[in-house]
Amino acid sequence: MASRPVFMPSDNTFTEVNMKTIEFEWVPGLSKVQKMKSVRNLHLAARLNGIDNILEISSKSDVELGIALSAFNLLYFLEDTAVPVECIFQCAKVFEQGGPFEDIKYLSPKEAKRDDRLKSSGNLIGFEFEGLSWELTPETAFYDWIYINAISKQSDLLKKLKNYSAFTDIEFNPVRQKNCQARSVALLKTLMERGTLDNSLITQSAFLSNYNVLRERNAQLDLFNISQSIDT
Repeated sequence: MASRPVFMPSDNTFTEVNMKTIEFEWVPGLSKVQKMKSVRNLHLAARLNGIDNILEISSKSDVELGIALSAFNLLYFLEDTAVPVECIFQCAKVFEQGGPFEDIKYLSPKEAKRDDRLKSSGNLIGFEFEGLSWELTPETAFYDWIYINAISKQSDLLKKLKNYSAFTDIEFNPVRQKNCQARSVALLKTLMERGTLDNSLITQSAFLSNYNVLRERNAQLDLFNISQSIDT
């Protein structure tokens, strides 16, 4: 057995996305066929938990849209070229001893992810892209920004996403990873359903406000809990 998160758009003002962890039968093996079997088992288990209209966001999806939305395939449009989101994410990384390494965007997604400089330049301290600096908190903000921006420029993808209300990525393991393309799609759907997608993408601060609402609420809860502890 294994477990993976299923991400859904949030219907709560104070959360970005909803997530439910689902246990399912994992099919061992590294081949695409084996991974697709695991995806089917995950989706079946999710449906038994009342979650429908699920889309796998990865190259292991059995739906063309899910494959197109993989960060290896989804393109971010720059002035002079279109670059896979994965390459944008990797080339924007800033480390203690170097970066961003802008030439990485010209590599293939697999080459970009495995570039030696990403492992030999010290700790990650942030991101720089298109004249903007991004901190490491909120944790997934920069990845969400480039991913959602890439989709927002492609009306055909946005239209097709309306048919789905839950998203998975069989390759994502929350124990080892932070950024997840399925989570980013769920956040996109949250913004669409709230009618705030276009406004959120106008500026960096407008986009980050989607995370700040939750962070401010948590801070208020912390203060409330401290107060309650003192009173008792």
